[in-house]
Amino acid sequence: MQILSLSLTNFRPFKRLEIEFGEKMTLLYGKNAQGKTSILEAVNFLSILTSPIAGYDRELINFLCLDDDLPVGRITATINKGGKIHRIEVRLILDAVRSGNNRMRKEVLIDGVKRRLFDVVGFFNSVIFLPQMTRIIEDGPEDRRRYLDQTLSQAYPGYMKALSRYQQGITKRNALLKVLSEKGGDPNQLIYWDQLISENGAILIHARGQSVLELGRLAGKKHASLTKENEILSIIYKPAFDPWKSGFPQLQLTKIFEQANLSIDEICAKFQEMLLEVRKEEIKRGVTTIGPHRDDLLFSTNGIDLGVYGSRGQIRTAIMSLKFAEMDWLQEKSGDLPVLLLDETLAELDLNRRGDLLNLLKNGKQAIITTADLELFDQSFIDGCMSLRIEDGRIIS
Repeated sequence: MQILSLSLTNFRPFKRLEIEFGEKMTLLYGKNAQGKTSILEAVNFLSILTSPIAGYDRELINFLCLDDDLPVGRITATINKGGKIHRIEVRLILDAVRSGNNRMRKEVLIDGVKRRLFDVVGFFNSVIFLPQMTRIIEDGPEDRRRYLDQTLSQAYPGYMKALSRYQQGITKRNALLKVLSEKGGDPNQLIYWDQLISENGAILIHARGQSVLELGRLAGKKHASLTKENEILSIIYKPAFDPWKSGFPQLQLTKIFEQANLSIDEICAKFQEMLLEVRKEEIKRGVTTIGPHRDDLLFSTNGIDLGVYGSRGQIRTAIMSLKFAEMDWLQEKSGDLPVLLLDETLAELDLNRRGDLLNLLKNGKQAIITTADLELFDQSFIDGCMSLRIEDGRIIS
């Protein structure tokens, strides 16, 4: 998998930008706030159709075009996928509505043919590392679930659709639970929503359980390499509903999953059973208390919870290990090596870990790297890259 060229129109600081990438490594350098990170954001957007940075997609449209009759931002790329050249175009459209607010609409075309969003996610795979991604470990479960969802949606064609249906089902079910709690009514009204969230939730739980197991093994190997075998990284899936075996400590869940790998249908049936068991309590509380919308991950090195006791350097190294594991994992799932996107990756690493990372990059992956400080890289590494200076939203070769 390679990205050959990128064209941005009314995207972030760019009114218009055309860029061609190196076959292996492209180094984007320049002062801060010049648009380097926005280029990585645009490339990753082609993979997951959402921003890894912005809270809302409308933030991506260049503010200078917001007064246009129809504000439109575009990301267009030429990619090499399995030896075939494809063109991907994403349109971010702000439609005016009667309320006076604008509604964001996304359109995606592959080779000139409009496609459904669910069908496009994962067509082009990329893995992005941003400095703020340490929040996957440092912040709350919502950030870890978002990370899982964005990663797994690139590997499992039905994952994004199941996630959307599950989230919609949870919203409707919670509204019904609140009505039943406050005004009473027939609890059997929940049957339809129980079935909807259990069917789609089972897909999420199954994919998350298997994927975290696989990613954890790969990340452990990468982490050992980056820490010269001094640290053992573990990633544990902590489902809010455990279909494999109840009553066991969460730290044993990995072994349980390996020993009792349930099918999606079996997880669905167990999920429905549990929803029936907790129905009275959920009606009393007016909210759905179990399910993948409350899942979490635990990251630890040498048995120490990184989210509680990890240093900044340890957390950053763990995330880097996770990102390199994603590369191998997505290649296993899709057959194509994803494009690696690294934003200011070396800035907070010590010399040893910096050297280890640079060595990992010299293995043939296509990578796009940003930096505000070229002195972080040795000259031999720079010589092996196509280097482009970014200044005021423009490329200075």
